[in-house]
Amino acid sequence: MLPSSVDLLAFMGQSNMAGRGVAAQAPAVPEGHGYEFRAITAPDRLSPLVEPFGQYEDKPDGIYEPGMKSGSMVSSFVNAYYAKTSTPVVGVSAAKGGSAIAEWLPEGTYYRDAVERVQRCELWLSARGVNIAHRNMVWCQGCTDGDLHTDPQLYYERTKLVLTSFMRDCDLAYCFLIRIGNHRDDPALYVPIQKMQEKLAADVPNIVLVSQCLASFAAKGLMKDEFHYLQEGYNLVGEEAGKASGAFVRTEH
Repeated sequence: MLPSSVDLLAFMGQSNMAGRGVAAQAPAVPEGHGYEFRAITAPDRLSPLVEPFGQYEDKPDGIYEPGMKSGSMVSSFVNAYYAKTSTPVVGVSAAKGGSAIAEWLPEGTYYRDAVERVQRCELWLSARGVNIAHRNMVWCQGCTDGDLHTDPQLYYERTKLVLTSFMRDCDLAYCFLIRIGNHRDDPALYVPIQKMQEKLAADVPNIVLVSQCLASFAAKGLMKDEFHYLQEGYNLVGEEAGKASGAFVRTEH
């Protein structure tokens, strides 16, 4: 039985959104609290939201990273979000590991694929009379640009273009922004990108910073390598971001 009303969330960005954790260590999402719309592999139904979220959502001429999604922050996010809103989430996976912001520009394949996934979900829900109460996106990206030493102002301008264009093209109200953490072995490397992400949230009213905790995880021993996190880390950032996003939706909008 389909839910009567849902919140639609597109989960986008690079590998720490895609998830490089261990699915068995992620929390379960209770029945009816969260669904995945698998726009590539199962576009005729809502699937229960389980980890690894988006595991098989690979499109060879779009977002494609077979075998890489192993456990993400999404289940933890959805649980915390639902605890605040009591509204089921329909999540769409559109994250690509290692992707720089230049690869997400509106003329690129990742952007076009992500738009198609979200629009396909919206059409499917609407055709079945499911009310979409809120349409938003969750974004976590920037480590690759730190590694590439992308000019911070260029990163700011490109990210603003990507996020505002995507919200417009998919009729989304807000982008919930998860600030990236630090490179494990070079703590200063990602700071310029972090500052630009904070500036985006300060400058653009519908970009909302919902988590900054990733930067504390290296000191807590929650990183599995220079860039990625243990599943415990993904669970913690998902909980913080989901709680903040749900509170924002419930109390203000």
